[in-house]
Amino acid sequence: MSKPTARSSPFGTFLVVGPTCFFLGILFASFPYDYNVLWSTPPDREPYFQLLENHLKFLHASPPLIARILHIVIGTGLLGFIMKLYKPSEANMLFDGASLVLYMCGITVYIANIVKGLRLVTAGAYGPDQGLVQGVGEGGAVDVDSMDIVGREDSLRVLAASNTILALVLVGVLVLQAGEWYAQKKEEAEIAEMDRIAEEKRRGGKKKQ
Repeated sequence: MSKPTARSSPFGTFLVVGPTCFFLGILFASFPYDYNVLWSTPPDREPYFQLLENHLKFLHASPPLIARILHIVIGTGLLGFIMKLYKPSEANMLFDGASLVLYMCGITVYIANIVKGLRLVTAGAYGPDQGLVQGVGEGGAVDVDSMDIVGREDSLRVLAASNTILALVLVGVLVLQAGEWYAQKKEEAEIAEMDRIAEEKRRGGKKKQ
């Protein structure tokens, strides 16, 4: 009787899909702020830039517990990948490996663009000649000389675009996980059909004897 290849951990899949959907929910909640900044051309964009800026400042001023929960959820997703990639089959390596690459790309976008952008918006340090802004964030001072500074509108557009890129990356993770599930189901159905045909041939041979 044929045996299917090793299945990926269902609990590991849950640990990957759950955080991914959680982050997509956060990004969807930010979409109304990003839409008129990035995707539409209203006659006067300034009120929408102000709404987005206020929203980002409010997010950055959230209690430390919020950031800790967010980082715990990120770590939960990584734990799910570790569970799924422990002694992986060829199929697991293909789907879960590609999913992990996308997940790490999302973390990179979060650290390099979103976190940096939140600090910049809170500092209000738009333009190249802002120097050192005091009293922002938990650290008190932000050295904006070490950052690549662009204008206010461009900075806000970059943050909105980063949210879109992050959403596409996370959707890619879900698509790969769904593809892995479908491939496993298809393989199991094919093996079951092969076993059925082999069993019928075996019974037919016995009857002839």
